[in-house]
Amino acid sequence: MSDKLTIPQRSSPITIGVAGGSGAGKTTVSRQVLAQIGEDKIAYVPHDNYYKDLRHLPFDERTQVNFDHPDSLDDDLFIADVRRLQRYEPISMPVYDFSTYTRTDDVTVVQPHRVILVEGILIYADQRLRDLFDVRIFVDTDDDVRFIRRLQRDITARGRTTESVIHQWLETVRPMHQQFVEPSRRHAHVIIPEGGMNEIAIEMVIARIQARRSQQH
Repeated sequence: MSDKLTIPQRSSPITIGVAGGSGAGKTTVSRQVLAQIGEDKIAYVPHDNYYKDLRHLPFDERTQVNFDHPDSLDDDLFIADVRRLQRYEPISMPVYDFSTYTRTDDVTVVQPHRVILVEGILIYADQRLRDLFDVRIFVDTDDDVRFIRRLQRDITARGRTTESVIHQWLETVRPMHQQFVEPSRRHAHVIIPEGGMNEIAIEMVIARIQARRSQQH
């Protein structure tokens, strides 16, 4: 008999991804999951917080960057942070200012929990990112609805003009959606039509998460 103490290992967290096009309703789905499971039981990591800092560029050049291309995101830092949470280590998540296209000097400390919830447009576009998730959800919403939501959000929350939002949608958002986001849908385990309005699908997802959590005890 070994005289070494056997220390039970803590089970790995459940890592859940919520993807979909811009304005699809990812945040609405995520908020419902947070509300029903409990914000104090989930480590919530929006992929949007990991856009690259563009303060080294003149402002006019920042506005020309394609923010809907995977290269606009700091995925090395993002992956490292998710893996830290999976090891039950806290992270200092960046805070991004979308009106200046820069990271602020602030960070958000995210504590580890047995459920990690990640939200983002491009989180299934790369194999390295897909491999992080135990459950991959894709929120599917019609293009016209997504555009109206994007227009309202960018004007009210991000200080953009109507003209700039329309230009960005036509020049980058729509083509990048077709090139990267829509094809990544095939990697999802669950597809939720109608975004956050689909209460039945969301209830099924939450029930699945709660069942997985109970298996960890």
